[in-house]
Amino acid sequence: MIEVIAAIFVITTGVVGALIAIQQTMARTQASTDRLIAHYLAQEGIEIIRNIRDGNWLENRNVTTSWKEGLTACSAGCEIDYNNFNNPGAEDPSLQSYNGGQFLRIDPTSGFYNYTSGDETKFKRKITITEDLDKLKVSVTVYWDSHEITVEEYLYNWRK
Repeated sequence: MIEVIAAIFVITTGVVGALIAIQQTMARTQASTDRLIAHYLAQEGIEIIRNIRDGNWLENRNVTTSWKEGLTACSAGCEIDYNNFNNPGAEDPSLQSYNGGQFLRIDPTSGFYNYTSGDETKFKRKITITEDLDKLKVSVTVYWDSHEITVEEYLYNWRK
């Protein structure tokens, strides 16, 4: 009888240990997935701002003064997504004031993140642009749960 109880104890301890290890692995996998998504959303924010700058040049705006048109009113934080670029003939994409931020949504058909359609996610993205002579400091912070990640890059007027 003691041997049976000891065997049950050993088996139970092994099974419980394995279940705890599986649970911790799943939690860490989800945390890594969220961090990776946040990093990509932050990098996408930088790319959107770069696309606006490049679009200014392609529209033959005055290279010395207007290469940063539409980007200088974002020192307190803004948000934007690629939906503004997908409408042919639409106005230039404009940065919207952050005001606490909207949750990004993911469109189930395209898989793209945006602010207008699809299922709400746990991510918010804040884009901050600081102007300094011939360069812009672009800082993108993505918030989720109680975490955040920030990516920074400088954009220059290299056509000058």
